[in-house]
This record gives sequence, structure tokens and C-alpha cells, in this order.
Amino acid sequence: MIVTLVVELEDKPGQLLRVIEPISRLGGNIISIVHDRHRISPLKRIPVEFVIDIDSDRFDEVIGRIRESGIYIRSFNEVRLKATASVLLIGHIIHTDLSDTVNRIDESGFAEVVEMHITMPKLNAPSTALITISARGKKELKEAIQILKEICSDKNITVIEPLNEDAYD
Repeated sequence: MIVTLVVELEDKPGQLLRVIEPISRLGGNIISIVHDRHRISPLKRIPVEFVIDIDSDRFDEVIGRIRESGIYIRSFNEVRLKATASVLLIGHIIHTDLSDTVNRIDESGFAEVVEMHITMPKLNAPSTALITISARGKKELKEAIQILKEICSDKNITVIEPLNEDAYD
């Protein structure tokens, strides 16, 4: 099974190894690690996200060993959204009810807006947003992008999609 695991680590040498070692010893394969030292949690720790592939029978043991080593586990869950695409929106994104746009994707039940970066150069000027959408699969991702395009058409927002070439393969 593929699992996303988010831990919070102190900013000192050896912390990352305390998470990687139990995963490796129990046969897990680390698919990705996202580690950004500029994002500090309220506990003054650095959140680190792992995506791992591991036998479901061994996952609870991995979690137990990581906790035993004193690492704070913020969250973990099985990856249910397996296809991701990023699109660029250009227009009056904020003034056309951004939450409505996001909610209509999220309410599909098969896709979610998982990340967004907005640039607003001036008040009342068009803005740009890089939106990342994840879905259960590529077919659902295409459908979610189509929903987004329809919403943006109604709001006179330009959609440039997808920014990652393998999104629809």
C-alpha cells in the first residue's frame, strides 16, 4: 500500500534517519520526501512528508517504531488520490469567489484542490494562481480539470493546462 506520512522533526542532525531507518528495516520503499526547512510548525519543528510503499501488515509496526524513537507523527493515511496536475489560472480569481471554485472541485468526491499559490500584482488587477488538483485516477483528473474549465469559463478566467506533461498519459 502507498501511504503518506507526515512527521515533525527537530532541526538537528540525525532526525531524518530516525524515520527512514524503521521504514527501511521493515521493507518499506520511500517514494518521496518533502522537507522544507522554511516551514516551521507551532512546535518549532520542521514538517517532513514521506510517501512510502509498504506491506499493509507492516505499516503499524513502522508507525510504532517511529513513535518509540521519539518522533512526533502529525498524520498518516493511505494515498487515495493518485493522479495530479497543475494548472495556471489568469484573471480576477479572488474577486470571483475563489472558495466557490475550490469547493466545486472538492465536492466532486473524486478530486481535490491540494495546493494553490496566488500572485496579486495590484488591487483590482488580474491575478494568477497555480492550482494543483489530485484525483483518484487519470480519468477522474481529466474530469476535474474539465469542471474547473467550465467554472473558469463562467467567471471569465483563463485556464492554461496542464503544466505537468504526464498528467493525462
